[in-house]
Amino acid sequence: MRIVAAAIGMAIALIGAAGVAGAEAAASPVTIQEPEGERLVERLRRGGLVLFFRHADTTGMPCDRSYRIGERSGQRNLSPEGREQSRRIGEILSALGIPIAEPVLAGPVFRARDTAEIAFGPERVRVTDSLLADDYSGNRLQWVLAEHRRLFSDPVPSGVNRVLVGHRTPAIMVLGPGVGGTALPEGAAVVIDPERGDPRVLGILALAPLPDRGFHSC
Repeated sequence: MRIVAAAIGMAIALIGAAGVAGAEAAASPVTIQEPEGERLVERLRRGGLVLFFRHADTTGMPCDRSYRIGERSGQRNLSPEGREQSRRIGEILSALGIPIAEPVLAGPVFRARDTAEIAFGPERVRVTDSLLADDYSGNRLQWVLAEHRRLFSDPVPSGVNRVLVGHRTPAIMVLGPGVGGTALPEGAAVVIDPERGDPRVLGILALAPLPDRGFHSC
């Protein structure tokens, strides 16, 4: 029943997201070595953007079973490679000189929270239900989607970027199918311009890609 409800919610949200700027065409993740990746990094250095990370790699880990917040054993957790990927993400952002507003916001499901705390340090992270995974949201799904829209749309001061760590499906529900399919692998980030309340996807940045990974089988 949970899956059916989420699927219906996704269909409705995708229809509503059709007008989101930048969501019409499917995106492809780019690395910082590619020209488009270099352009995204340069734009991020100026600040004023939102950087929404999908949690890091979970390849080979057991699927979610309990869907209970705070119960690690019933959740799909980061793989060892995902923990290392998280660490590298933090190091690369720092090395690139991309300014980050604090606190970094992360969802409470452990794979998102762990990604943020490993990448940035737990003292720089605030855990919030606003970035819940859709299948952990229960009857709060519409509120969770509204919170994603707010975090994608609220103005960000120049000189810093708002960093969020969450899950793929709510991002697709809000931003549209352009970030669906294989556009957003685990550990990659959607770069969003809040555009005065009308968020525009500028691209998807894979800071620390893992070959032949990025999409779990659950």
